Amino acid sequence: MKRSILLASAALSVVAIAAPALADDTTQVSDVVVTATRLPAIVAETPGARVIDSQTIQERGAVFATDILSDVPGLSVYRASFGGVASVRMRGASQDKTLVLVDGVAVNDPSQPAGGFDFSGFDLGDVSRIEVLSGPQSSLWGSSAIGGVISFTTSELNGVSANAEAGSYGTARGRLGLGVATEKFAYGVSVSKFHSDGFSAADKINGNTEKDGFDNTTVSARARYELNDRFGVDASYRYSDTDADVDGFGPVDALDTAATVNQSGLVRLRVADVLGLDHKFTVAASDIDRVAKSAYPSVYSGQHRLYRWQADSRDQNARLAYSFGAEHEETQADLDGRVKAELDVDSVFGVARFNATDRLSVTAGLRHDETDKYGGKTTGRISAAYDLGAGLTFSGAYGTGFKTPSVAQTVCDFCFVLPSTKVAELVPEKAESGELALGWRSNDGRFDGRLTAYRLEVENQIDGYYNPASFEYYYVNLIRTRTDGVELEGRVDLGRGFDLTAAYAWTDAENAVTKAPILRVAEHSGSATLGWTGQRLSGAVTVRAEGEMPDSGGMRDGFVITNLNGAYALTDNVTLTARVENLFDEHYQRLLGYGEAGLSGYVGIRLRY
Repeated sequence: MKRSILLASAALSVVAIAAPALADDTTQVSDVVVTATRLPAIVAETPGARVIDSQTIQERGAVFATDILSDVPGLSVYRASFGGVASVRMRGASQDKTLVLVDGVAVNDPSQPAGGFDFSGFDLGDVSRIEVLSGPQSSLWGSSAIGGVISFTTSELNGVSANAEAGSYGTARGRLGLGVATEKFAYGVSVSKFHSDGFSAADKINGNTEKDGFDNTTVSARARYELNDRFGVDASYRYSDTDADVDGFGPVDALDTAATVNQSGLVRLRVADVLGLDHKFTVAASDIDRVAKSAYPSVYSGQHRLYRWQADSRDQNARLAYSFGAEHEETQADLDGRVKAELDVDSVFGVARFNATDRLSVTAGLRHDETDKYGGKTTGRISAAYDLGAGLTFSGAYGTGFKTPSVAQTVCDFCFVLPSTKVAELVPEKAESGELALGWRSNDGRFDGRLTAYRLEVENQIDGYYNPASFEYYYVNLIRTRTDGVELEGRVDLGRGFDLTAAYAWTDAENAVTKAPILRVAEHSGSATLGWTGQRLSGAVTVRAEGEMPDSGGMRDGFVITNLNGAYALTDNVTLTARVENLFDEHYQRLLGYGEAGLSGYVGIRLRY
């Protein structure tokens, strides 16, 4: 009964918010700039680049990263139910080939078998911006960026902000942010807490009834100080502590738990105008500790350490702009006490953009990574954008990438090999990709759209090999994969405060040798959001759809879900919020065998001073 009343309250709030006529609010999407390219670049002129700002995160009612990344074309988001391990494939590449950055710090987990990242506990409460770079980005960021890069930037706070929310499944969320920001200095801290009693991660249609709860605490801090016109220093730190009940190996609905602590941070010194260049000296680190309590308990930990020098041309908007630098990275992992290992990489890199004419710009990057165990690798990327006139922009890119074997793969963790068997030494995975895009923006700025076609090929992909005759298991460079895809995205200002955003992706990912489809990549996926904004009332309706998807154990069915989100500003400082997820109570799975939330509602309040 309480659940029904809460759902009704949330739904009525959203409907009430949607009712009145709304004011016009146009966003100039083509002017958005992406910064994870090292050289600031306009999104519309950068193949494969997307930016999600804090306003979009708020309008969609996104709580965790997976809530908003599902709307990005070419990204395949799958998870073992709410709170379970969540992964992202970019353009069909396996999840370990997505490099994840927080304030420029790599946070991938070196203790995972392939070195991927678990998005399940990534709270967006402190995030001001998400940048997505699809396609190989090794020329910018080195190993692990074969599929692309997802970069999160935390907020520089100014004032006091707080929000609280409660709803279905015993869910409660709260956040407090405090900060001061001036031209001279800035400092701030954000603390958020999330709790949910949850529901069975193993799908309830199979008779699973035990609730799998989820808790997350996230703390972040930023500081900046400008000593004078030439010298400045900034620092950031982020801490995330997640506890989740999980259903995995062993008896279904067993009382298994997983606890994960992620920490990352950096200190950066900025020095302007030395030898005609602006310099950045960065020391960065990330740590992760994972504890699993089950029939097979385990403790894993991993660390990244990075030391980087980067020099930039003083005028980043000049006809010729460039950036270059060098870095040293150390990666360590402790695999449940069985083995500890370290991988080191020394790198040099450079990227330049040349505006050949008023209509043509060309960007090229080159990087060399020298690893302590796998030798050297040079990667590059070149892209160009040409203004065709009449609002049309034609762009294209070609890039290469590589990924060194992970710590677990290097030491052959959990392997069993007979003395008589000769196993070939692993070599780095390598990739190449090409893409073409056509974008159009209307003269009045009311419409933006882009159509992209690409191919991504990965060679020497590392996979586990099992010999049933001898019961041997070990890692080999076994697979060559190919992904062909088309991504279509657009936004239109409908007037009277309404706007429509839509995206669609066709992704054909296969084993290039056997022609078997790549698991956990849906061929068809898309989303559409109808938003509205007024003086006090705002809201959005989002429809997400995925076609059927091959998974281990069978084919996962496709699904269509609808979410509502709304807000009413009582004053300039106080806003009431409401959202309804899975409006039509669709039964669906993101990962075969794991259920997702049914019809659920949440109400809250947001304060800004």
